[in-house]
Amino acid sequence: MAAFSNPFKTLQNQAARREAIAAYIFLSPYLLVTLVFTVGVFGFAIYISFTDFNLFTAPEWVGLKHYQSLLSDRKFIRSLVNAFYYALVVVPVQTTLAILLAVVLNAPMRAKQFFRTIFYAPSVTSSVVISFIFWWLYLKTGYINFAFTKVWGLVGAEWEAINWLNDPRGLFQLIMAPFGVNIPSSQWYLRGPSITWMAIMAQNIFTTIPTFMIMFLAALQDISPSLYEAASIDGASKRQQFFSVTLPMLRPVILLVVVLGTIGTWQIFDQVAILTAGGPLDTTLTPVYLIYTEALGVSGPSRMGYAASRAFILGLIILTFTLVQRRFLEQGTEQN
Repeated sequence: MAAFSNPFKTLQNQAARREAIAAYIFLSPYLLVTLVFTVGVFGFAIYISFTDFNLFTAPEWVGLKHYQSLLSDRKFIRSLVNAFYYALVVVPVQTTLAILLAVVLNAPMRAKQFFRTIFYAPSVTSSVVISFIFWWLYLKTGYINFAFTKVWGLVGAEWEAINWLNDPRGLFQLIMAPFGVNIPSSQWYLRGPSITWMAIMAQNIFTTIPTFMIMFLAALQDISPSLYEAASIDGASKRQQFFSVTLPMLRPVILLVVVLGTIGTWQIFDQVAILTAGGPLDTTLTPVYLIYTEALGVSGPSRMGYAASRAFILGLIILTFTLVQRRFLEQGTEQN
């Protein structure tokens, strides 16, 4: 006996099929662009990372040559060390200051919206514009040296103007110099971040804090006031409430901010390209800027294959740091 076919179910299936087809038709432009300019470009980049390719001749297969040269690539290793110093300083400082600013702006105060707007302004300003403003401030005859000169003058001392964007002296080198310890240039990795690199760090911290501040501010407003009331009844001070209530409740956002901040610091490009071009003495050279200059042949012949291989190595490094951070920070971020 033949099975009975439900005509209503058949009509429902046909209607669902037509809706699915219509949905895919509307999505097709986006899917096509993604397929060509994301998946396709990614696949092509993998291919040329195994070739010698200079944009003007056909790619020549060289296998693992570019990857095998990693350990002997002094410039790329130096750029990684610079980026590591950058992430080591910028991520904790910008995260801490963003939390503190968010807590201050979340407290009852007059003109709260005005201060929130003022503090957030740097984040909506073009990084190119911000870089040129800081370039002006960092000049040897700029306002920063002028301010230090006036402050030092108040105590009868004389300030020696610093060329903030062209000083390769490292932090550890400066600390050890008064003790008669000279770190040779061959051991550049022990000199620490240069004065110029720390100046760019300060600029980046100034421009990224507001974005993360807004994220923490939104998270603070989601914390139930009853938690603070209970802590207050138990006799907890404001400081104890901050460390026992506020910070634990902010852990999911802290994880997000730390991960985003780390990715951003390893990918720094525009400030270096505008202010220093990797100098002085490669102390501000970054992986992304090196990849850019090698791919387009800014300082020599184009090496697209080399640049593509270094881009994938950088991607693996960022992925590794992200997974490690998640491993140590995500415990306890789930809120029941």
